[in-house]
Amino acid sequence: MINYFFIYVIPLLLVFFLYIRKQRKTEKESIDHLDVAIKSGLNEPASLHPIVDIDQCIGCGACVTACPEGAIGIINGKGALVSASKCIGHGACAISCPVDGIQLVFGTEKRGMDIPNLSPNFETNVKNIFIAGELGGMGLIRNTTEQGKQAIRHIAKLKNGKTDYDVVIVGSGPAGIAATLGAKENNLRYVTLEQEDNLGGAVYQYPRNKLTMTAPIDLPIVGEIKMFDIRKEDLLNIWQRVVKEADISIQFNERMEQITKTEHGFLVTTSKGRYETTCILLAIGRRGTPRKLDVPGESQPKVVYRLIDAEQYANQHVLVVGGGDSALEAAISLSEAGCSSVTLSYRSASFNRVKQKNLDALQLAEGSGKLKVLLNSTVEAIKVDKVSLKSEDKPMTIQNDAVIVCAGGVLPTPFLKEIGVMVETHYGTVVNE
Repeated sequence: MINYFFIYVIPLLLVFFLYIRKQRKTEKESIDHLDVAIKSGLNEPASLHPIVDIDQCIGCGACVTACPEGAIGIINGKGALVSASKCIGHGACAISCPVDGIQLVFGTEKRGMDIPNLSPNFETNVKNIFIAGELGGMGLIRNTTEQGKQAIRHIAKLKNGKTDYDVVIVGSGPAGIAATLGAKENNLRYVTLEQEDNLGGAVYQYPRNKLTMTAPIDLPIVGEIKMFDIRKEDLLNIWQRVVKEADISIQFNERMEQITKTEHGFLVTTSKGRYETTCILLAIGRRGTPRKLDVPGESQPKVVYRLIDAEQYANQHVLVVGGGDSALEAAISLSEAGCSSVTLSYRSASFNRVKQKNLDALQLAEGSGKLKVLLNSTVEAIKVDKVSLKSEDKPMTIQNDAVIVCAGGVLPTPFLKEIGVMVETHYGTVVNE
């Protein structure tokens, strides 16, 4: 009996003790992370994020292990979003949950998020107008490409032969590229419009060398492309190669201006022409038109609304305006590119809804004297070699050669409503992928 106790019971008790100690350590770390997020004002998720069903959760920690950003933790024996600013919405936590106790949602009780109302085929309430990608709520590459593919499969069934085109695809980001490939594969008469002079959508606007987390995707015509942690430039090269090898056509520098209903479909009016089509697929993202400052001097060539290559600003005095991840990433990149000075101006008292890694890098750069952060500040006027600001309600002037405005974009919600597309504001509600 004694031998049995030492051989079996004591090892089991030891394993149980070590398990409990590990769980308590994990829970303490989770509570600490949540406390830091709340005190820093970083506990509001920026977009798609997980909600844990406490009644279903068994506290196994699979979601914690699956989250590479460390956004998920364990509190009171249940899974919880403890570092909201780190969450990028890839859904690995939901996939890993053995009891399907995690759902991905948009918005929170305090902050709503506008999402178009879509069918399982990504068709809007307006018959034959489809939305795929970031505008529909899914910004991840593997999701946007899949949406573009699925939408085109359905569009291929709607050909009526009574219009010049079967589909007009608007946008050349991942969703637009996948849809264009699908259109060619299905022998559709298509035209793909892109208002910029480049493809890639939001990825193109990332700072130079930014790491892009993605996953293998399967594209029409091309097949599977295995992508994991790659940089912006490498990803864009992949898209360019795909477009060239598949020989698909994209019309750059052509902006969609109006959609009009016709007898057999729609008339799409652009900056360069008019296209009569049976269906329309909008893959235009959520950035919309860049939000401007509306201050004197903003029309000068030295004012731009995205950072492409930080090194082009070497030996210049640069002002970055904005408080989101794009603004912080731009300022950090510039501080490492040999600028004479880098100043980051933000109108609020703290940076909310930004990734913790960007906040850490910003603080490190500021501490080393590579850049200056001006909170509670606004731009008053932009002059040839200077910028006038108001900081803490006090006027100030700084030397300046370039201004980069990273204030987000004006969402195309009014345009969607104008053409009759229903948009719902989600306050922590589930959106079907």
